[in-house]
Amino acid sequence: MIIPEHILKAIDLLNSAGYEAYLVGGCVRDALLGVQPKDYDITTSALPEQTKAVFNGYHVIETGIKHGTVTVVIDHSPIEITTYRVDQEYLDHRHPENVVFTTSLKEDLARRDFTINAMAYHPKEGLIDYYDGKKDLDTCTIRCVGDPKERFNEDALRILRALRFASRFDSPIDIDTEKAMRKCAGLLKKISAERIAAELNEILCGKGVRRILVDETEILGVPIPELLPMKGFEQNNPHHIYDVLTHSAVAVESIPPEKDLRLAALFHDIGKPFCYSEGEDGVGHFYGHAKQSEIITKRIMDRLKYDNQTKDSVLLLVKYHDLHLEENEKSIKRLLRKIGPEMFDKLILLYCADNLAQSPAYRDRQEGYDRLSAIAEKILSEEQCFSLKDLAVNGSDLIRMGYRPGPALGEILDKLLTKVIDGKLNNDKEELTRYIEKHFRP
Repeated sequence: MIIPEHILKAIDLLNSAGYEAYLVGGCVRDALLGVQPKDYDITTSALPEQTKAVFNGYHVIETGIKHGTVTVVIDHSPIEITTYRVDQEYLDHRHPENVVFTTSLKEDLARRDFTINAMAYHPKEGLIDYYDGKKDLDTCTIRCVGDPKERFNEDALRILRALRFASRFDSPIDIDTEKAMRKCAGLLKKISAERIAAELNEILCGKGVRRILVDETEILGVPIPELLPMKGFEQNNPHHIYDVLTHSAVAVESIPPEKDLRLAALFHDIGKPFCYSEGEDGVGHFYGHAKQSEIITKRIMDRLKYDNQTKDSVLLLVKYHDLHLEENEKSIKRLLRKIGPEMFDKLILLYCADNLAQSPAYRDRQEGYDRLSAIAEKILSEEQCFSLKDLAVNGSDLIRMGYRPGPALGEILDKLLTKVIDGKLNNDKEELTRYIEKHFRP
């Protein structure tokens, strides 16, 4: 394990003072996976006040001293150092009411969530693995330390953390752990909306996300009950080979692992179960499902307290995901005017993912999406006019022509832009000025 110098220095200082000190948790797990850890946490037999004394002369922050954690800054880098502890009752199913400090590393590791996170490492002693975390890591198994029901009753967020790791590593979940997750799933109602959203983002961006969404719908359906009607809802349409949920899960899997893209792929058809109708031929239709999906998506994202930027992006993608675009510059420029180049690119990615989750016979649409992207690239490279900022005249020009400031100026510019996009006027200042003088009164 390659350990940064400032981390080695912290461990050495604690050891030199007569205390045990080990790297613990995620940094050990990631190192064993060959992934460079982002953070290094240290656990120690030193009590918080003893830790502070060891690092006398360094900047020490009492981050969570009640629970045994102090942050020490060495070489401008913060390091969290926590005393071995045993957690007491979790009355809120999230945080321990109190902790008791211990001198046993084994007892400290026993309180942790999963075996893959319950390993410790020392530069001289090597790996300390009381609970077979290395074995579970080698077999890609997510397993609780000890009794899984106790672990989830202590902290219900661990249920979603299990799904996150299973999605991230595309790993199976131990049978007993999974049974306990399902029995304790109702406890997720006690978890804050922000934490639910944070875990959902991680789950969606994992490589095993399709399996998690399809197999663990009942768990995810506790914080997001709107997912439940999608499962098993057959589409009865030749364009589709999956039920609504599986189609959405395949779309999530098929789009780049970016938060807003994967949320949009998950929610783009969430309104379908409420818009179903059948023709006389027995073929299923979902008229108006994009609008219904947008409404439901907004409700979910408001409830989970997503930031406005993410919410706006996802809602826009859901709104336009079923829009038919003709392969010509006028059609593309109209959409670029509404949503801008960045969101246009994201929408094309959603089109592609949506199509890849349909029947194989209809996947030739991918070439059409490539052509749409090529047209947009041509418009942008040629700096063609599709927005008010590109228009050869602006509000100041209209004011100089005698028009009064106000909403009417915007209406005139919008009409001019529409004419230019439709090819009825050239984006030429003189031509636009003549048109204004002829058709609009100051």
